[in-house]
Amino acid sequence: MRPVETIVAIAVPLEAEQVERIRAVDPSVTVLYEPELLPPERFPADHSGDPDFHRTPEQEERYWDMLNQAQVLYGFPDESPAGLARIAASNPRLAWIHAMAAGAGGTVRASGLDAGTLAKFKVSTSAGVHALPLAEFAALGILNGFKRSAELAQDQTARIWPDLRTPTRLVHGSHLVVTGLGEIGLETARIARALGMTVSGTKRAVEPIDGIEEVADNGGLAGLLATADAVVNTLPGTRYTEKLFSREVFAAMKPGTVFVNVGRGTVVDEDALLEALGNGQVSYACLDVFAVEPLPQDSPLWSHPKVMVSPHTSALSEAENRLIAERFCSNLRTFLDGGELPHVVDTVHFY
Repeated sequence: MRPVETIVAIAVPLEAEQVERIRAVDPSVTVLYEPELLPPERFPADHSGDPDFHRTPEQEERYWDMLNQAQVLYGFPDESPAGLARIAASNPRLAWIHAMAAGAGGTVRASGLDAGTLAKFKVSTSAGVHALPLAEFAALGILNGFKRSAELAQDQTARIWPDLRTPTRLVHGSHLVVTGLGEIGLETARIARALGMTVSGTKRAVEPIDGIEEVADNGGLAGLLATADAVVNTLPGTRYTEKLFSREVFAAMKPGTVFVNVGRGTVVDEDALLEALGNGQVSYACLDVFAVEPLPQDSPLWSHPKVMVSPHTSALSEAENRLIAERFCSNLRTFLDGGELPHVVDTVHFY
C-alpha cells in the first residue's frame, strides 16, 4: 500500500510550468521545488545549469534537506555521480530517481554504489524522449554522406566550381544497419524506411521485428555489415559494447560505408575509425559522441575532411523539458498505482 503522501523533490533546473504539471498528477503528491537552489539554465533543457552557479553554505544545507525528505527525485542531485552516491547514503526513504538522460546507466555506474545499495531504489531514464531528434540527426548524417556535403562545403570555401560534375549516391534502395534496435534505433529505422532504405540491425535479445530485414546480436554484427551502405550506432556505453566497432568490424564493412554515431563514443575504437576513413572502408563519419568529451583539441577528428563533429547536442530540442516532464508524470502515475516503471537502469549492464 502506497503512502498517503508521496514527496517529489526537483533536483535539477526546471521551468515552473513543468513543476505544476507534476503537481497535477495526483492530490497525494507534494512537490518540493526551490528554484533559487537550482542553477539557472543556459539553454533549453540545460539539466546541469550554469557551472558558475554556487550555493551558499546555507543554501547547500537547504538543498540536501529538501532532497532527503523525498521518496522520489526528479533528476540526479547536482546531475553528478557524486550527488547520486550522496543521496543514496543520506536518504533512507528514497524509492525512485528519474534521470534526465536516456543513457543514465553511466552515471549510476560512476557513482560507485554497490549492488546492495542500488537494490534499495529504482533509477528510470528518459529513454525514448530523445528518439526523434536523434533519429533525425542520424538521417542528416546519412544524407550528408550520400550527398557529399563535406566536399561541397570545402569547394564552396575554396570557391571551386569543378570542371567535372561528381554524381551523388541515392539513399533510396540502399541498406542501413542499426546497432541497437531500441526506441532510438527503431525511430531511426522508421525514418530510413521513409527515405526508401531497407534496414537490418542488432538487438541483445534476437527476435523478429516488423520492418527490419534481419536481426542479429552484436556477435553477428560483422555478418550484417557486408551489405550495409550506411551504419548508425545507437548503443549505450557498457563494458559489453566498449570498442565494439573495432578494426575487425570496420574491415567487415564494404568500401564507402557511411558511419553515424548517436549512441556513446566508447562503442567506437576511434583509431580504428580513422584507419577506416583513411583506407576508404568508411567514406564519411557523422559523430555526435566521442570516447572522451569534450573532444580533445589534438584529436585528428576535428580537422578530418570526411568527419562531421557534433558536440553531443543532437538529442537537444526546445521541447525536451516538456517531453521529459510528461514522461515523468506518466511514470509517476504508474509509481503511485504500484506498477512497473519503464526504462529502469539495469545495474548489471548499466544501461
